[in-house]
Amino acid sequence: MAAEYDTTEFIDNDFQMNKAAKFSDIMTQPQRAPSREEVDSKVAEAQQKLAELKRAQEQLERERAALEETRRRQMEFQTGRQEMLQNLTRTVGILEESEFNARRDAEQMAKALADLREALERIQAVQEETWTKDAFDVELTRALTALENARMEWNSARLKFPVLSGEVPQAAVESKTRNTPTALFQSQSFIQLCKMGFAITWPLAVIGLGALALLAAVLFRR
Repeated sequence: MAAEYDTTEFIDNDFQMNKAAKFSDIMTQPQRAPSREEVDSKVAEAQQKLAELKRAQEQLERERAALEETRRRQMEFQTGRQEMLQNLTRTVGILEESEFNARRDAEQMAKALADLREALERIQAVQEETWTKDAFDVELTRALTALENARMEWNSARLKFPVLSGEVPQAAVESKTRNTPTALFQSQSFIQLCKMGFAITWPLAVIGLGALALLAAVLFRR
């Protein structure tokens, strides 16, 4: 029967003891104080790292400022775009309606003008001196008919276009009324009127006080 295997046969006890002794000496050996060169080197290294961090911070600050400016411009664009979309949409709608009304009024005015010119030509074409005795009644009836048609055209034009009756358009009246001094004062509040009155009268008050002071000085000298 073979002998049992002994693990201690392959271990060098002397080598293990020497190794443990050397490790113990290293651990118990006091640490050497850093030299001045080492300290200066570490200080320079720290300053270099601080400078790099400062440059990185400045770069980040510039990037942040650029991003904030971009965000502000984007918000300005979005707000302005929405505002202009609303204003332009409303303005286009108003002008389209005004253009349609103006075109319709222009067409009606052109038609009325053509009818009035035709009526004017018909009346101007009536020549009483060319009437004969036999056709007098017929010519007179024709002339009266032309005159009545012209009167109807004229009255119709007056109803459609108030300017023919000497009436001023309401928009012009409102614009003229808004520009009058009375309307200007009526649109101001009591406080605003007081401020306007003070602004107008204070130079006169200053002149009056100056005159009184001068008069008092003359009397005092006497």
